[in-house]
This record gives sequence, C-alpha cells and structure tokens, in this order.
Amino acid sequence: MSETLQVALSTAPDHATALAVARSLVSERLAACVNLVPRITSVYRWEGAVEEDEEVLLVVKTRADRAERLCARIVELHPYDVPEVILLPVAGGAEAYLDWVRAESQEDTR
Repeated sequence: MSETLQVALSTAPDHATALAVARSLVSERLAACVNLVPRITSVYRWEGAVEEDEEVLLVVKTRADRAERLCARIVELHPYDVPEVILLPVAGGAEAYLDWVRAESQEDTR
C-alpha cells in the first residue's frame, strides 16, 4: 500500500522560509513530516542566465490524495515566482512508518 504515499521536494531561499512552510504543511495535515536539508547549492537557468544559489531543501511526506492540495499550498506560501514542487511516488519502506505518514497526513474530519 505504499503507492498511496508520495514525497514532495521543494526548495526555499533560507531556513526561516523553509521552516514556516514546513510548519504550515504539518499543522494543516497536508504532510506528516517535512525534513529540512540545509545548505544545498542549486544551479539553474532563470530568465536566460545561469544562476547559483544556496537554498534549503524540503523533503515532504504525504498521502497521494493530499498531494494536489499540498502542491497548491506550497505555491501559496512560497516567496519564489516559480517554486519547485516535484512529486515522487513511494515504492516501499518500513510499514509502521508508512502507516504513520498515512494517519498523520489524512484530512482532519473533526
């Protein structure tokens, strides 16, 4: 049943922005967990020029049925004109952890 989960990747310009996005996603139950990986270097083409920036990588674990809303929320919260949001299917893992991700990222119906 791991196919019901996805990992989203996004980048942020700094730790404070990444932490704010992560806290929103978890508190809104769009994600069970967000890992922040500091000090990555991104090299990319933007408006015709090759750019290089230090960023923070967000690794977001969620349910597949919450992924579309999660992507939209990252875009809403993000300061970039074109924020990175990439979804990857989860092929497997520790079943107890996967169950926890499913439970913690389901829509709150209370």
